[in-house]
Amino acid sequence: MLKIKNYVKVNSLEEAYELNQKKTAKILGGMVWIKMGNRNLTTAIDLSGLGLDQITENDQEFVIGCMTSLRDLETNEALNTYTGGAMRESLRHIVGVQFRNCATVGGSIYGRFGFSDVLTMFLGMDSYVELFHGGRIPLTEFVNMKKDNDILVNMIVKKAPLTVCYLSQRNTKTDFPVLTCTASLINGCPRTVIGARPARAMVVEDTQGLLSGFDTMNREEKIQAIHGFAEYAAKSVPVSGNMRASQEYRSLLVQVLTRRAWETVGGVSDEN
Repeated sequence: MLKIKNYVKVNSLEEAYELNQKKTAKILGGMVWIKMGNRNLTTAIDLSGLGLDQITENDQEFVIGCMTSLRDLETNEALNTYTGGAMRESLRHIVGVQFRNCATVGGSIYGRFGFSDVLTMFLGMDSYVELFHGGRIPLTEFVNMKKDNDILVNMIVKKAPLTVCYLSQRNTKTDFPVLTCTASLINGCPRTVIGARPARAMVVEDTQGLLSGFDTMNREEKIQAIHGFAEYAAKSVPVSGNMRASQEYRSLLVQVLTRRAWETVGGVSDEN
């Protein structure tokens, strides 16, 4: 059971940051995960009065407030146009609409949960976290940082030219994913992200350059590169087993989802 001694709806980020320096204090997101555990909080810090639940954009970037709900992300027309519907695809399987109306972007990203569809999707874009104390940090760096008492204020997505595909495998529709995968070309540079390993999402380093120059390849070259990289990813991505899937099954899924995602990005899937 979650027990809270003091609840504070703060009037500024400065106040929230000061309160959050105590180990027994906690920033509240959508309260859909923290309430599941047994924990005693001296101070629960509510950011809902600071206007951080908006998605704004300009010519260079999207700025997504930490209190923005996953449902608002899912239904945002500009983000779905930019990602070709991949943003919606990464969110629509998460439990249900009522849940997504509560869960927040800040809670999903700051938690760096192994099962997070949201983290896998944002890592597949040119994304940054904006921390109150630490400033802007690339999400690819933040995902591996040790958790501290800073506050995630905004998610930033740069509007680099993007082609992206998001895929996940689930045992049942609204369950945690067995594996997640994002394949993307960011300004022509290939990136592959594998999540729910069941560890947190990771960017797969293409050390062999199998996808180098992918956007300039012809169809046959793309197919050959995709199959080679999918096999490489299956061998190089660390996976393990749990109650939802075995290590062997996840390793197979890495290969299958990577191949399918890149076939979609490259326009060489059976559906194209």
